[in-house]
Amino acid sequence: MALVEIRNVSKIYHLGGEEIRALDDVSVDIDGGEFISIIGPSGSGKSTLMQIAGCLDTPTRGTIKLDGAMIQDASPRQLAAIRNRKIGFVFQFFNLLPKLTVLQNVELPMVYGGASSSERRERAMQALKLVNLDNRTKHRPSQLSGGQQQRVAIARALVNDPKIIFADEPTGNLDSHTGELILQLFRQLSREGRTIILVTHDPEIAAITPRRIEIRDGKIADTVDATLAGLDRFPLQPTP
Repeated sequence: MALVEIRNVSKIYHLGGEEIRALDDVSVDIDGGEFISIIGPSGSGKSTLMQIAGCLDTPTRGTIKLDGAMIQDASPRQLAAIRNRKIGFVFQFFNLLPKLTVLQNVELPMVYGGASSSERRERAMQALKLVNLDNRTKHRPSQLSGGQQQRVAIARALVNDPKIIFADEPTGNLDSHTGELILQLFRQLSREGRTIILVTHDPEIAAITPRRIEIRDGKIADTVDATLAGLDRFPLQPTP
């Protein structure tokens, strides 16, 4: 059974008497442990698909099953609880709180989940070790480089051990070298069996993932399994 099952999902807006289909009858499955990219230009519908699959929004029609549970009719409160338990997000602009330390930023999802202070600290330290920032716990975001801030954001996304990590243009605010380091980190997390969905407009970034789903005009235009096609530029298995 797929971890995410999206069936005939549409998202329709009405503006000035005009019907706008941000998503138009989209169906897709995502298996646990997959590393995939959703690629498309601005306005293609890729971000809408991420928001719906990530429980940030609900579809106008269609069904969504996440980890065995139907969620298309969930209330905002229920969606928030699902996000906290099962989904981690990494965004282009990091979304760290400037007045909090690195450790406090990583602890935030657990604060919302009701974890004790000792558990929050222990799990946050473990997540920061995964991204090699456990020596920056008392720093504030303004004292870190862009790449370090994004690694803090990744640690925050990991701290509740989510079923899925959504990364929305995670290198868009970084220079090319730092961006490549962040992509290497995602590849490493994928090797560890984590489910990662990378949302991007850049074919070069999408090329690192074994499966790529292209969105155009709210529809799935193409799906490429790079491993089967022999096109995987960055094999996920380490070479001897």
